[in-house]
Amino acid sequence: MSHKIESSYLGELRVSSTHASSNTVITTDAPIDNNGKGESFSPTDLVATALGSCMITVMGIHADKNGILMPNVYSRTNKFMTPNPRKISKLKIEIIFEGNQLSDIDKQSLKEVALNCPVAKSLHPDLQQEIKFIF
Repeated sequence: MSHKIESSYLGELRVSSTHASSNTVITTDAPIDNNGKGESFSPTDLVATALGSCMITVMGIHADKNGILMPNVYSRTNKFMTPNPRKISKLKIEIIFEGNQLSDIDKQSLKEVALNCPVAKSLHPDLQQEIKFIF
């Protein structure tokens, strides 16, 4: 399955990307520490965001398919970069479940699904994924 995204350089280290099937547009900006203005998500911020949102999404799919009442869930992500070569070295993510009534079995199955989400499996093994689930 293929999904099309079109990206255009806007100048001043900004890129506009359009999701073809929905026409949703996002703009990225180079971060301040890499010659940019830092006025929007950087491309590496989107990678960090993708991991947390993918984990929550697949947990929601799993919950729906298995009759699990999914509580309010959100994540907090910290991205760590190395300078040379400039790359993401670690993503530290907390996934918080507010007011949950989950059984231990449900908690374990949700954790397993999250840790095996498509984004987690697509990232290079050198990128540390430090994931903490807070129930």
